[in-house]
Amino acid sequence: MENIQEKAHFLAKEYTAKLKTLQPETPQLWGKMNVQQMIEHMSDYVRIASGKSIVPSVTPEENIPKMQGFLMSEKPFRENTPNVLMSDTPIPVRHATQEASIHELQQELDYFFEAYEKEKGKKIPSPFFGELNYEMQVQLLHKHAWHHLRQFGFGG
Repeated sequence: MENIQEKAHFLAKEYTAKLKTLQPETPQLWGKMNVQQMIEHMSDYVRIASGKSIVPSVTPEENIPKMQGFLMSEKPFRENTPNVLMSDTPIPVRHATQEASIHELQQELDYFFEAYEKEKGKKIPSPFFGELNYEMQVQLLHKHAWHHLRQFGFGG
């Protein structure tokens, strides 16, 4: 089991390099998003984790402890996990190229790490998992990143 520092290193230094190896036409093994839509989706969720975007909670308060228990486990998200914050049809991409989308994602990841470095002990609300500290946010982003890497054929 990787520790939080290893997961943070993966997110900060290795994740977007893996994404650069995907071809735009790489077929997804499940779900409806193409590669570029998935990358931009991840940027959106990094913005939530850093506090740039605030999204109201969709999880009843009494379910938060159970959700956080799952979050901190090494159990992966299931394929085709429904997300009530997303429409059934993927939204159009924001950027002209996949490379630009990856660049945006790396910038958002850099900002995420800077935000928590500047404000130790910071907690940011997640729409699904309640108030999360740095370690919990890293765990969530790592779990989410690997969910989508597996969607496009990466093991892990």
